[in-house]
Amino acid sequence: MRVTGIFLLAFCLIPGVAFGDGPMDNLADNVRPVPPPGIKLAADDIAELTKGVAALGNEIDDLRKALAKEETLLEFLPDVQIFYNAVHYALKYNEFHAPGEVAVAKKLLKQGHDRAKSLRKSKLPWNTATGLIVRGYQSKIDGSVQPYGILVPDTYKAGAATKHRLDLWWHGRGEKLSELSFVEGRQKDKGQFTPAGAFVLHPYGRYCNANHFAGEIDTFEAIAHARKYYPIDFNRVVARGFSMGGAACWNYAVHYPGLWAAAAPGAGFSETPDFLRVFQNEIIKSNAWQKKLLHWYDCTDWAENLYNLPTIAYSGELDKQKQAADIMAVAMKKEGLDLVHIIGPKTGHSYHPEAKARINLLIDPIVEKGRDPLPLKVRFTTYTLRYNLMRWVRVDGLKEHWERARVEAEIVSNAEVKITTSNVTALTLGIPVGVCPLPPRILPTVTIDRQKLTGAAVGLDKSWLSRFRLVAGKWQAVVEDEPGLAKRHGLQGPIDDAFMDSFVMVKPTGTPLNEKAGKWITSEFAHAVDHWRRQFRGELKPINDIDLDPETIADSNLVLWGDPQSNKVLAQIIAKLPIRWDAKGVVVGDQTFAGENQLPVLIYPNPLNPKKYVVLNSGFTFREYDYLNNARQIPRLPDWAVLDINQPRTSQQAAGITAAGFFDESWQVPAGK
Repeated sequence: MRVTGIFLLAFCLIPGVAFGDGPMDNLADNVRPVPPPGIKLAADDIAELTKGVAALGNEIDDLRKALAKEETLLEFLPDVQIFYNAVHYALKYNEFHAPGEVAVAKKLLKQGHDRAKSLRKSKLPWNTATGLIVRGYQSKIDGSVQPYGILVPDTYKAGAATKHRLDLWWHGRGEKLSELSFVEGRQKDKGQFTPAGAFVLHPYGRYCNANHFAGEIDTFEAIAHARKYYPIDFNRVVARGFSMGGAACWNYAVHYPGLWAAAAPGAGFSETPDFLRVFQNEIIKSNAWQKKLLHWYDCTDWAENLYNLPTIAYSGELDKQKQAADIMAVAMKKEGLDLVHIIGPKTGHSYHPEAKARINLLIDPIVEKGRDPLPLKVRFTTYTLRYNLMRWVRVDGLKEHWERARVEAEIVSNAEVKITTSNVTALTLGIPVGVCPLPPRILPTVTIDRQKLTGAAVGLDKSWLSRFRLVAGKWQAVVEDEPGLAKRHGLQGPIDDAFMDSFVMVKPTGTPLNEKAGKWITSEFAHAVDHWRRQFRGELKPINDIDLDPETIADSNLVLWGDPQSNKVLAQIIAKLPIRWDAKGVVVGDQTFAGENQLPVLIYPNPLNPKKYVVLNSGFTFREYDYLNNARQIPRLPDWAVLDINQPRTSQQAAGITAAGFFDESWQVPAGK
């Protein structure tokens, strides 16, 4: 075994089986289905399971009514529904992948009934049990109930005040990883790492998407749910995963570096272009806006963020996926950082036993100590306000999205903070109660890019909040965020960002501008709904434009399908969007795209509620070809595009792309575009 680098002091095991990953998976015109079709079941088994699913569904409906006024009990209903969903989806969508899963389904139905009966009696044995437990929560994104697994340590005592370490474990790629197999697996396998006294949380990640997009949010929703019922020490949370889960770990480490005590990615991939070249023998060619979008999930671009996060990478010596840690080490070296990289000798795509022991020897003392309550110096890189926070520094504005932005901030004395920035126009310094090292009541000097300013007063409770904004080339202290239309955290695009929060699909009920566009929209709408279910495991409930209510407008991003003539909601807001669209064609900035075959897709702050998005005629933007390798599952369209629907739909595009680009920081089409 070999260890390279220095240690940076700062701040459901599902095997990583890769299906295909050979030359056949580089053929865009011959794409196999993901998930694959299931096996044929015996008629008797189908009948028995169908009856069982209906019975459990009725029990859940009755229970929901019975507990309607018992909110504290009703919140446990997802813990029952995960068993119903597991069997219901497998039956409905032909996702039984092995004969033995029939017996598993029968067992899960019984478990669902048992939990339902206990809940009806106001008893919750699974909520206080130790060992392997499966639980569920209702996602804010699409209202779906999602499962997760949690290993509850034997030392846990319900009601005790003792807080426990939490290890996150992101699973490997499994194209047959249905809810059925996940729920069953999370009750049988403790996983690769089970530290003494620690909770280990296994997110489902919404199937097999490398925890991208909604899969990324799944982890945080699962953590929030677990935190509600278990005493978790949030200064002792470890990010871990292997294979596809290792890729997820790199993602969470560089995008959310302030949340974890340590990170331990194993294998996987850490960026797209070089990984596909090495692992898939695929050379990708990107235009200007595609290159910018690679910044989202190319972790090499964010390597500086590991400055404050102890990171221990693992690879098998013979594993092609060693490339992930190797390229991260190169990227970190450019930032003056050294990666600790443990290598299992003569080992392929698995953990070497001695390597596992070595990882634990390094990780455990760091986690025992916990995160630094307040690192005096932080370094942070971002390319988008989707990821804008590093401990006590929050980036609130960028000069230009998808160009590198940096902040280096340091508390240099008990009265002064020094900050250097690039491509940043607004930031907030926020230190929570009890940990600010600056004396109460003082007005600290804050030097930003060599400009001295006076920060807000430090609170008597040892907290501090101070905001700054670049105005006419000069930094100013400000009291509140600048009002008006601007890109900001959670409202910065591109199109795929709309599907990381609550959204609804809104169908048109009117007559389309032209028959050709109408047929394309109808077909693409059906594709979006179907493939959301396949890849992100939620059964969407679209609503008609005439049924859209104020509550939905207030709470959700609106994905509007149709055109200004066929969709009542779109007709209401079209004049307030930065495009023009009528029967003659589409106008974006100073560009005109004439003809009935030109159709716009875009993301923009909703004129009916600028705190939420409106999206036109698009679901998530990666497609069938991208399902075959997780490194391909990245954003495929920017903020806006004009599609040529005369060009056929393919496994990579919904139509031909006539033009595409990003809105500026004020959500306008840049001059000359």
